[in-house]
Amino acid sequence: MKYISQKELRLPKRGSRKGENGRVLIIGGSMDYVGAPVLAGLAALRSGADWVTVLAPKKAGWAINCLSPDLVVRKVKGDYFLSKHIKDAKKEEKKHDVIVIGNGLGLKSKDFIISFVKKCNKPMVIDADALKAISINIPRKSILTPHSRELEILMKNSNVKSIDKLQRILRDNVIIAKGSIDRIITKDKVYYNKTGNAGMTKAGTGDVLAGLAAGFYAQTKDAIMAAKMAAYYNGMIGDILLRKKKGFTYLASDMVGEIKRICK
Repeated sequence: MKYISQKELRLPKRGSRKGENGRVLIIGGSMDYVGAPVLAGLAALRSGADWVTVLAPKKAGWAINCLSPDLVVRKVKGDYFLSKHIKDAKKEEKKHDVIVIGNGLGLKSKDFIISFVKKCNKPMVIDADALKAISINIPRKSILTPHSRELEILMKNSNVKSIDKLQRILRDNVIIAKGSIDRIITKDKVYYNKTGNAGMTKAGTGDVLAGLAAGFYAQTKDAIMAAKMAAYYNGMIGDILLRKKKGFTYLASDMVGEIKRICK
């Protein structure tokens, strides 16, 4: 069992011009969930990405504007993403290096998710409800971040019953299978991460992970390295907060604030 070591995790030297360190687009939010894309977006910024845009339904978008002045927010009409919003999403896709999809969308957006993932030409980080809508043969050059139940659904949608068989059809995708010990699954290898603790079962911690993965991916251009870094540092932040709070009282929003400790 090969555990990830901090020594093997490296970001490239930072560029000096705006945008050279990565532009991330978060496609997320709905009338039911506003916080998820905010957590993902702020985590991507804190990881070192230069620019993060959130594309969200109109009311959710205005709420996101109020929650953070650091995120650029583009809005689509309606309360949920529907197939008619593909044109808006494709327009924003062209301006960004990595696309995050799933955070706060809800399953009412299933048709939109399937259509966009099929048409997307940029690397993606696929999280939350988006994982329940697709099979592994649809995306390319993507990082998928399922917890155990989402992984079961993804495997069922992909018509495979074992990790070995899943690896055979992964191609250039990478899976961060979240758990007490995270597994970073590639077509050739499985890496293991043991940072983290039971406090990370709280809602929102997965959104932080997705944002970190996107931010690191936008900077490294390497899906495997980005996935390793996201899993390792997300867990490390949880461990820092466990000691700082002296227990499991910390929140996902606390994790965003602690990213600065590990991304220097």
